[in-house]
Amino acid sequence: MIKNKKSLPAGRQGLTLVETLVAIAIFAIGMEGFSLLFYHAWTNNAYTLEMGESAMTVSQGVSKMVNYIRGARQADNGDYAVRSAANNDLVLYGDYDRDDVTERLHFYKSNQTIFMGVTDPTATMPKTYPDQDQEIITIASRIVNTDAEPIFYYYDKDYAGGTTQLPLAMPASAPSIRLLKIHLKINIDPNRAPDNIEMQSFVEMRNLNEYD
Repeated sequence: MIKNKKSLPAGRQGLTLVETLVAIAIFAIGMEGFSLLFYHAWTNNAYTLEMGESAMTVSQGVSKMVNYIRGARQADNGDYAVRSAANNDLVLYGDYDRDDVTERLHFYKSNQTIFMGVTDPTATMPKTYPDQDQEIITIASRIVNTDAEPIFYYYDKDYAGGTTQLPLAMPASAPSIRLLKIHLKINIDPNRAPDNIEMQSFVEMRNLNEYD
C-alpha cells in the first residue's frame, strides 16, 4: 500500500525559489554596503594615519633646521653669518656637523620639498666657498605653502611678539635679521580631507647679538 506524504504543519512551510533568491539578493546588497562602509572607514583612517606620520617627519626635520639656524655664525672666510634671506630661500653659515669647520647652509623650497644644501670651505688661504651646493639633504616633504605663503619670515631686534608686527620687507637686509619664523603647511593630498596641518616655529639667531 502506498502511503500519502504528510504535508508540513501550518507556519512551517519552506521558502519558495523566488523568496530564496530575494533573500540572497538582500543579503548580497547588505554585504556590499557593509564592505563599502568598511573600505571607506579603513581608507580614511589610513589617510589620517599617513598625515600624522608625515607631520611627525616634518616636525623632526624642522627641529633640525631650527638648530642649524639658531647656531648661525660668521663664515670661515669672514663673511657675515647670514648671506641672503628671501621668502623661500635662506643662506647662512654654521657648523653643521660639529667639526669646528663653518659650512654654508642653503635652505630652500622646491615644489613640495624643503632641502638643505651644505658646502664646505676650501682648504686654500684665503678660504672660499664653491658657488654650488656640494651636498643636498631633504629636510621636509609634502609642503603645500602657496607662492603667497612664504616658509620664512624675518624680524629685527625690535620684534616684541604677537601677530600684528609685520616682518621685514623682502629681500630682507641680512644685518637687520635677529629672529626668523618658519611657517609650513603639510598635506599628502590637498584634494582630500583632512585640511592642511600647519606648523610654526620661531628661531632666534643667538650668535648675531655680537653684531649689535
